[in-house]
Amino acid sequence: MSTVKSYSVGNGDTFYIEHNSDNFTIIDCNLRSADENMDRILDELAALSGKKGITRFISTHPDDDHIHGLESLDERIGILNFYCVANEATKPFQDEHFDFYKSLRDSTKAFNIYKGCSRRWMNAEDDERKSAGINIKWPKVDNEYHKKALQTAKEGKGYNNMSAIVRYSINNGPSYLWMGDLENAFMKNIEDEVDWMQTTILFAPHHGRKSGKVPQSILEKIAPKIVIVGEAESSGYLDYYDGYNTITQLSKGDIVFENDGEYVHIFTSKYSTVSFLESKSKTRAGYYYLGSQKI
Repeated sequence: MSTVKSYSVGNGDTFYIEHNSDNFTIIDCNLRSADENMDRILDELAALSGKKGITRFISTHPDDDHIHGLESLDERIGILNFYCVANEATKPFQDEHFDFYKSLRDSTKAFNIYKGCSRRWMNAEDDERKSAGINIKWPKVDNEYHKKALQTAKEGKGYNNMSAIVRYSINNGPSYLWMGDLENAFMKNIEDEVDWMQTTILFAPHHGRKSGKVPQSILEKIAPKIVIVGEAESSGYLDYYDGYNTITQLSKGDIVFENDGEYVHIFTSKYSTVSFLESKSKTRAGYYYLGSQKI
């Protein structure tokens, strides 16, 4: 059984995948010393990654709320495998978190991700270790819209649309999709360049903000069973994906997804209820059972 976790870290993203193999994956981080949960999160990531032979960090893009505290994470676990989109992004002001991101981006620890890329143990297995089941759906490096997004990042004017699209899938099991902070208009421009696939859990891009609303034509191709709506500065900025089953991070706290061959069992750190999940009477220490989604 594998586990996916989405941490409640305010206006930002921190995820991990505890694979049913000798892999551990962290996607983005927003770890702030003022947050009383920072040490707890670092302790958990260190403990879980320490049980695996391979730990990778995937950076969807270098906005502050996706890389804040990257240096603290490195101090705890030692980031050896840093996956990011090839870029020359800059910032117009001094930023220790961005500077640390650049030091990893430009190091021998970096592996550049792009549509269809293959990497041992990320999506290829051998006699030593199984695949993690992670595939990169975007960017397409020769796409003109992507090139414009990279130029905008190089000029330090914005990073949202250089985001990668990352899909995690399990054989005969559920699938998950991360889209960073891609914006609505950009997604419309690249719709025909991405191989969209039906996906069990969609983490709404741009933390669920209206500016990152997935176009309806793409939603129909993804056909998510559940959309996870993140946290933004104000609920007024969020889109709640009418017509789809949604879980909101703000009201649920940390969300844990336990995957088996038939269901995704969902647990939250805050007590709440939804009407669309089945009850399988599952338990997880320290969490409330929200329900189960049939794959």
